[in-house]
Amino acid sequence: MSIQRCNPCDPDVIITFNISVICSLCVHKKKWLTWKQQEVQRQASLFSLYAELFSSIPSLAVTLVLVAYSDRRGRKITIIMPLIGTLIYTLSFLIVSYFELNVYLLIGASLASSLFGGIGTFLGGCFAYIADLCEDGRQKTLRMAGVDMVIGLLSGVASLSTGYFLRAAGFNWPFVTSALCQCFILLYAVFILEETVKRAPVDAVALDGSPPRSAMKQMVYGIYQLFAGASRTCNTTVVLLLLIFTTFSFANVGGLSMITLYELNEPLCWSEILIGYGSALSTTMFLTSFVGVSLFTYCGVSQLLIILMGILSVVSGMILVAFAKTTLQMFIVRVPMLLAIMPFPVLRSMMSKIVSKSEQGALFACVAFFESLSSNISTAVFSSVYAATVAWFPGFSFLLAAGLCVIPIALLGVLGLRGVDVAKEVQESETLISGEEEPAEDQNDNNALQC
Repeated sequence: MSIQRCNPCDPDVIITFNISVICSLCVHKKKWLTWKQQEVQRQASLFSLYAELFSSIPSLAVTLVLVAYSDRRGRKITIIMPLIGTLIYTLSFLIVSYFELNVYLLIGASLASSLFGGIGTFLGGCFAYIADLCEDGRQKTLRMAGVDMVIGLLSGVASLSTGYFLRAAGFNWPFVTSALCQCFILLYAVFILEETVKRAPVDAVALDGSPPRSAMKQMVYGIYQLFAGASRTCNTTVVLLLLIFTTFSFANVGGLSMITLYELNEPLCWSEILIGYGSALSTTMFLTSFVGVSLFTYCGVSQLLIILMGILSVVSGMILVAFAKTTLQMFIVRVPMLLAIMPFPVLRSMMSKIVSKSEQGALFACVAFFESLSSNISTAVFSSVYAATVAWFPGFSFLLAAGLCVIPIALLGVLGLRGVDVAKEVQESETLISGEEEPAEDQNDNNALQC
């Protein structure tokens, strides 16, 4: 038996050798690109973590002070101050982008803008403003759901158009456009928006003859009165509702904050256009949640059941996102999350109906404080978890978010076992109030739930 030896000059041998070398290089290049992409993902999540940590504490303090103080000095300050801070932050992005400065300068800009309050301050003031204008519980629920819907839809339009805007004009013009829009909104809030709280004269004294309190004392006193002036049943109900709101916000915001990084990573590798389409599709949940709240409220569905349906919507969506591997799947998994926003306006409305009109600012200061706190902590926690797990299972963060939703579901069960349905209690309370004569000093507190 003869042994054939390969001729190194044979063209077939050369082609085979070249193909093997090219394949080997492609494999190594793919591994290097995968490692590089994972490193970019890790650095992006850590940058988000640092920005949140440096801005969260000042923003939380300002939120608590301004929104509680608005019960005495008016709601407009809680709207105007965050707009100024956001404008500063946007201009900082423009400067860093235009002059190609170090991106970590944005952390300092985030800290500076947080001194004016953040999105929590703005939303707390807006919802307290709405509570001042509404007379009944159903109107509060629908209007608060309407505000969530408008915010979500406009965010979707912005997300959808930003990808095309970035591709056509670069990174600078979107920041210029955003700054101009914020200037217009700020001018409207300062000169056109009407105040809903009548401020007492500067030299006025209290009914008991004591001198007027300072801003900090008014804030502390307002929050103290929120719980000290109510019965134990009301306090327990408010605390449970706050815990449900906070824990659900933690899980929901934490999971949603990682979706963009997940879409940029393999195997999806979405472009800015697909990111825009995905974000726009996600914001349809604000519209569908508003329709859901309106329909279920009109049909007389229990508010606790509406909240439960919203939480289960988030759980199912997060589980499906964790295992989505194609573009089509990533679009489809957003369908189960169409009712994910329903719990927020319903919980706000339930809490608002428990307290009097003179305590709406203190209530929404607490709500905004815990919402901002949970959002900041959840973003930091989920960014760290995603950075640690992106190499072996990028979808772990979404499974964690779904698992954490068990906590608000359990608290909701406790509230249901106590037999508390705020809508029915408010109805009974209003019937009682209309049939009995009230003291003069309580005429402005007809919306309060007499627990």
